[in-house]
Amino acid sequence: MNPIIESLWKRKSVRAYTGQQISEEDKRLILQSASEAASAGNQQMYTILDITDQNLKDTLSETCDHQPFIAKAEMVLVFCVDFQKWYDAFSMAGCNPRHPQAGDFMLAAMDAAIAAQNAVTAAESLGIGSCYIGDIMERYEIHRELFGLPDYAVPILMAVFGYPTEQQKERKKPLRAPLDFLVHENHYRRLAGEELRNGIAPNRGDMDFEEWMKRFCSRKYHSGFSLEMSRSIQAALDHFCGRDQNKDSEISGNSETPGNGKPSETL
Repeated sequence: MNPIIESLWKRKSVRAYTGQQISEEDKRLILQSASEAASAGNQQMYTILDITDQNLKDTLSETCDHQPFIAKAEMVLVFCVDFQKWYDAFSMAGCNPRHPQAGDFMLAAMDAAIAAQNAVTAAESLGIGSCYIGDIMERYEIHRELFGLPDYAVPILMAVFGYPTEQQKERKKPLRAPLDFLVHENHYRRLAGEELRNGIAPNRGDMDFEEWMKRFCSRKYHSGFSLEMSRSIQAALDHFCGRDQNKDSEISGNSETPGNGKPSETL
């Protein structure tokens, strides 16, 4: 197994840190690695907020579902969907751009997620642990004001970094589902019965399937934070698309691609 694959297989979330500082050199390597990620049309439709203010870290540890370890992380990066830069550039060049819509949001979200994974992978190669924080998608209105975000920028994921404690190094990585649970050839195959049970088995261990599912559903899917996340993302999308500002949607029904007629490639 080559070192890159080994690193990907061994990487796990780290939520406790030694307090050792991340050097400016390593921090720059991580950020530069993020910027080298694949991007739709090389537009890099994201902005990374490097949170160095301890007061902001403390606030995020509360707004992101009350997780104190966020405040103790040596590095906190918030990855934002950002179409504001391109909208402003189009406007400055006299393009009379349409207002961004859901497709633009999703494309930018993919750019941000790919960049974040590059950052996490780079950090792992340097012996620096990380943990994704999906709760940054909650409380959109609070986070928008906290970061001073314009209309077309939305925090979509956060990653926190630090050197892992010995306990975290030794903690066993949770088992992942078997490939046949995740990979279908050519067409989607809806799973049922034993296939569902076996696919979820790595998560539930020896616990009864029905009991584990009920507990997990209550703790995650039906939880307050999950419902808030759905509300918050809908509010963010409504604002991004202008549905809460009476903006013209300007969605074209023309299926032709502007410019050279070719779809944007991911570089």
